[in-house]
This record gives sequence, structure tokens and C-alpha cells, in this order.
Amino acid sequence: MDMMPPSSFDRGGPAQPLLIARDLRKHFKVKGGAPGAVVRAVDGVSFTLFKGETLGIVGESGCGKSTLARLLLHLIQPDEGELVFDGDTVAEVRGISVNALRRQVQMVFQDSYSSLNPRMPVQDSVAFGPYVHGKSRSAARQAARDILVKVGLNPDLFGPRYPHELSGGQKQRVNIARALAIEPRMVILDEAVSALDKSVEAQVLNLLRALKANFNLTYLFISHDLNVVRYISDRVLVMYLGSVVELGPVDEIFSRPLHPYTTALLGSRPSMDPANRIEEPPITGDPPSPIDPPSGCRFRTRCPHAEPVCAAKPPVLGEWHDRTSHVAACHLHDPASGHSMARATVGAA
Repeated sequence: MDMMPPSSFDRGGPAQPLLIARDLRKHFKVKGGAPGAVVRAVDGVSFTLFKGETLGIVGESGCGKSTLARLLLHLIQPDEGELVFDGDTVAEVRGISVNALRRQVQMVFQDSYSSLNPRMPVQDSVAFGPYVHGKSRSAARQAARDILVKVGLNPDLFGPRYPHELSGGQKQRVNIARALAIEPRMVILDEAVSALDKSVEAQVLNLLRALKANFNLTYLFISHDLNVVRYISDRVLVMYLGSVVELGPVDEIFSRPLHPYTTALLGSRPSMDPANRIEEPPITGDPPSPIDPPSGCRFRTRCPHAEPVCAAKPPVLGEWHDRTSHVAACHLHDPASGHSMARATVGAA
């Protein structure tokens, strides 16, 4: 049985990205639909995740965030695209295998209750991962006790309990402990705090930040809550209808958004100032169907700046070089696009 790799394992050094996704695609066939009809859940997503950072992923429901997370762990198989983990291509023949990838990347899901075996005590659920990855039963149980302490749960009190005896916040702490028990280098958090009360949510967010520092973790944090993403993230990736529309440092995204969709998302946040209420919706209309997305820019049907060029050709996400790069897939920021506002927008930036 393969032994669990140490969390300090680092082949490429701190400058090498931990994860590179290149042109990931996943299309689902439509049952009972027209021949060849597919849902373009993830359609050409590329990004780089640097070591030690938290990359937040935001977007409307149905934009492909959760599908992307499952593609990264090969819980569903991508139709196209490439994953590179710390310099190694994720492949069964050459590079790093999916099983080896899953030893170093773990996931925490939104539904804390259904993620746990209702017939298994908490301590056994947490110990299961270390056990199947090579530790003895006693060593796995001790690892489970140690990590339960790290997430703020007394193993003597909570270890023998079953999931139905825990609150929502306690169950999610158990899921976090279970993910960390095999000493991963990266954790994918898919709406991990969205089902929690606000007070509990704040506690879990602070716990995640502390664990990231203590264990030198890298996070991919998926959420629809922009305030939560701003609090925990270093960089933000904005998705719309299966594609990436903007990527950049969190402060840049929130203070100087480049894409009209990002601007609309930020404008939809409720204001705490009664004198600054939202009088008009920042974005109108429903997202187009992912079965038949618009030609060119997929946001053009809801964009106030749309012109014929937006329907004629899709905008290209600009090239990024490091953690400070801020790019957007919008003709407004391409002087050669032919959009009437492009030159003025670029000059103002």
C-alpha cells in the first residue's frame, strides 16, 4: 500500500505554480434534447494557482463553478484540457496519476451532512483517510484526534458522536478535519460556508485562515458571497456561463473591475447605508442557456456596452504572468478589437 506523502513535499520550489489548468472543457449531453445538444458547463477554462495562495471563484448559479471543482479532482472526467500539478501533467501513463493527485488535493463540499457517513462516528470518519493511505489503525486514530483538536473539536467529546448529533458548523469542522487528515497540499472548498449561520460562518472562515497558515496550504475557494471571497482570497477568478471573464488580485477586482459582468456583480451587493440604496438593478435579464450560448461574447445579451463586434467574435482573456496580473475577456480592453469605447477605456486605465 502506498504511503501518504508528507505535506512538505515540493518538487518545483515556491516559484512554480501548484496547479495549472489549460482549456478545460466539460459538456453534458441533454437527455431527450435535439441530436448533439449539450450543456456547456465548463467551456475552455484556464488559470494558474500559485503555492500558498487562496484563489476565489465567483459567479452566478449555473456558471460552472462546482463542475470546475470536480474536474480538477477528476470526480468527473474532462472532455478536453490539461491539468498540471506542481510541474507534472495529470495522466495515468506519464506524469502524476489521479490517485496521487487526490492524496495531495482534498475537497470540502457544501452539504456538510451528506458528506459524512451517518453510521460512522466522527473519529472513524476522520481516521478513514489516513488508514487507507497507509497508516495503521492506531496511528490513523491518533491522527484523527490530533486534527480534530486543530479544528476546535474535543476528540473525547465529539469523536464518538455521529453526524446527526452535531450542529452544522460542527459537521463542517469535521469535514475540514477529514480533508486535512491525509496532509494535503491543496484544499478545494466548494461553498463550504454558504449553509452556515453568519456567526458560525465567521468562525469557520477564521479557522480556515489559521489552518492555511499552520499547514502551509493552498486554497481554491468557491462561493457566491462576494464579501466572503474578499475576506479570504488573494486573487479572484470570475466565471460567466462556463468561461472565465476576469482574473486578478482581490483588491484590484473589488476596487477596479475590468469586465462589465464583474461590475454588475459588485453592484448587486446590498448596502448597509440607507442613503445609498440600490434603486435600479445593476444587471437585468436571465443568463442565456448554456445549451445554446450567444455568439461572440456570452455576456453581450446583458451588457450595456454591447456592440456588433461583441457578437462577431469572442473576446480573449489577456495573458497573465504572475500574482499581480489583472486581465479580462472583454473587447473594451483590447485596442485592436474595433469596439468604439476600447481606446478610451484602455487609455483611462
